[in-house]
Amino acid sequence: MLKPNLQSEDLLPIGPEKQTWDTINFVAFWIADSFNVNTWMIVSSMIQLGLSWWQAWLCVWIGYGIVAPFIVANARPGAIFHVTFPIVARTSFGIWGSLWCIFNRGAMACIWYGVQASIGGDCMKVMLRSIWPSVNDIPNSMPASSGTNTRDFMCFFLFWLLSLPAIWFPIHEIRHLFTLKAIVAPTAGITFFVWCIVRAKGIGPIIHQPSTLHGSDLSWAMVVSLMSCISNMATLVTNAPDFASRARRPFAAGLPQLLAIPLTFSIVSFIGIIVSSSSQVIFGEPVWSPIDLLNRFLDDNPSHATRFGVWFISTGFIIAQEYSTNISANTISAGCDLTALLPRFINIRRGGYVAAIVGICMLPWNLLKSSNGFTSYLSAYSVFLSSFAGVMITEYFFIRRGHYRVSDLYSPRSDGWYYYTFGVNLRAYAAYIAGILINVVGFAGATGRTVPLAATRIYQMSFFTGFGVSSFVYYSLNLAFPPPGRFKQFEEVDLSSGEVPDREHDVRASFEPDDGKMNEEKNVAMVETIFVKPV
Repeated sequence: MLKPNLQSEDLLPIGPEKQTWDTINFVAFWIADSFNVNTWMIVSSMIQLGLSWWQAWLCVWIGYGIVAPFIVANARPGAIFHVTFPIVARTSFGIWGSLWCIFNRGAMACIWYGVQASIGGDCMKVMLRSIWPSVNDIPNSMPASSGTNTRDFMCFFLFWLLSLPAIWFPIHEIRHLFTLKAIVAPTAGITFFVWCIVRAKGIGPIIHQPSTLHGSDLSWAMVVSLMSCISNMATLVTNAPDFASRARRPFAAGLPQLLAIPLTFSIVSFIGIIVSSSSQVIFGEPVWSPIDLLNRFLDDNPSHATRFGVWFISTGFIIAQEYSTNISANTISAGCDLTALLPRFINIRRGGYVAAIVGICMLPWNLLKSSNGFTSYLSAYSVFLSSFAGVMITEYFFIRRGHYRVSDLYSPRSDGWYYYTFGVNLRAYAAYIAGILINVVGFAGATGRTVPLAATRIYQMSFFTGFGVSSFVYYSLNLAFPPPGRFKQFEEVDLSSGEVPDREHDVRASFEPDDGKMNEEKNVAMVETIFVKPV
């Protein structure tokens, strides 16, 4: 029998009226998502490792080029069957076992929301300072134990407050905000790019700076650098079905994303390289953070033209952080995940607001003060997410080979494909744990302990080792203990049980309430008559 805690309006397959994301929307999404402070600065750590600018930029191309197929692969079931990440996770981890995966991804989204909002608060501070220079001199009335001051908290809160209206929009409509940002943010970035080159009368010395590494040191520095790009995308690899579920056609979530991801992130990082190189001429040292650089422009009584330029560019960064990075990667993901955890009480919109509340309550500015520890934590968490992705992608492409039984995703019946052992797929959890264990010793080394060099190398490639081991173990266990619904031929079809009806049925329609109330007997009967149809 169907239980209400397995379904809600936002968990059911997306209806045709909400499948509005086409090629241009996915391209605009990645243009919008790539333009943020983190992408702008990603090359800085690579150059500080000793790479030349072109070696660092090559790592960006390779890193994001490698991670793009993983995003497309995990997005595929969402684009075909129009279901979100929590439902796709049920296919591999079980209808109850998936809750741990969903909780992990949701918690990560809430944490990242606070971190990105803190960065957005810095953008807000620059923007307000360009209008009212006295903002920089606001007296502090907050205690030292708060970890911040009155000025910075005011800017953080204003940025946080501005994000709340955007959370209200449903996913199929939020694409318009990405289109807006895909126009405004790159315009601001290109303006910054040209302005710095003109002001420095050239592109600066970083472009001519050679690599200081050679041999195996150079090779491993490049490996670490491109892996940092991949790890930054681990969260979006996991919840790729959330947006793909709104795709008008499967192609829109395929090739456009495959090409747009490496292209957009590489262009933004290149702008960051040139702007930072020019800043060395202007200020005598490279300033990698665009926010710090804009602040420097406001020092020493800037002209009205300079203040206007800083205002325009910082506004672009605010839109970038606000309406794309935080909305796309965090609030929507948290909304989808929390909906699956508490479907009776939370929908995607409410889940987004929960993420916003957690984001301010967690005092994110304190996390960013200890950047090394926080970065180590995030690197470790990418291992968890890559192990999830390894199981999910292997399940879809190599175990069930595109075959779904959508009705079983919402049913706790013991004969359902996804019930496994009391609703938990032990094969998936064995593979997930194996993908984590391979990196445990290396993680200990990252925290300062002495470990063998081999363990360090394994951990430096944690996304691949976590993904690869979990995928191999999961595939092997499914060969040894075949689950129901294992296929040898790849075909993307819905094999929901039942007789062929007289007309085409939509799985979503089978769960529609009757006069606003759940009629369980009617829903069960309708599920049992769902057409076995190809997608």
